[in-house]
Amino acid sequence: MIETSLHTHYKKSIVPALMKGLSIENVHAVPRLEKVIINIGLGRAIQDPKIVQTAQEELGKITGQKPVITKAKKAIANFKLRKGMPIGVMVSLRGNQMYEFVERLIHIALPRVRDFKGISSKGFDKSGNYNLGIKEHLIFPEIDFDKADKVFGMNITFVTNVEDVEKSRALLTEMGMPFRK
Repeated sequence: MIETSLHTHYKKSIVPALMKGLSIENVHAVPRLEKVIINIGLGRAIQDPKIVQTAQEELGKITGQKPVITKAKKAIANFKLRKGMPIGVMVSLRGNQMYEFVERLIHIALPRVRDFKGISSKGFDKSGNYNLGIKEHLIFPEIDFDKADKVFGMNITFVTNVEDVEKSRALLTEMGMPFRK
């Protein structure tokens, strides 16, 4: 198994720093990322069903893993939505693919955001997970700017093993997540 540089950095530097900073004695109690979930909701897929295939291909390029097409759970007449219609794509990343994606997000993609001043620290839920919304998927270098005809927003959820917001924030800060001051 080949480890990414963020995974190696996590084991060698971040774990000891978190153990000291949060005064944790057991290595297994140190906060860690369990998975990263990337979701693209496509409300406009009702009028244009081909957009789902485009989003699936582009999310596959970004993550290196084939996304799953999500379907509507129930019909909503006002939106002309029927049960079972494709309305989005999502992918769950674990292990090395997760660390590789997080590293590319932090060091390459987020600095490419227009007028970037850091990400909000208000995205934590009560379970210690962090949610990040991105308006344009074009910030990832895997997407060819000229060939992309549609722009998708995406929601990225960082799922941690701790249910404490402060420990989760400490983990993501140590990993290099650029939180706004």
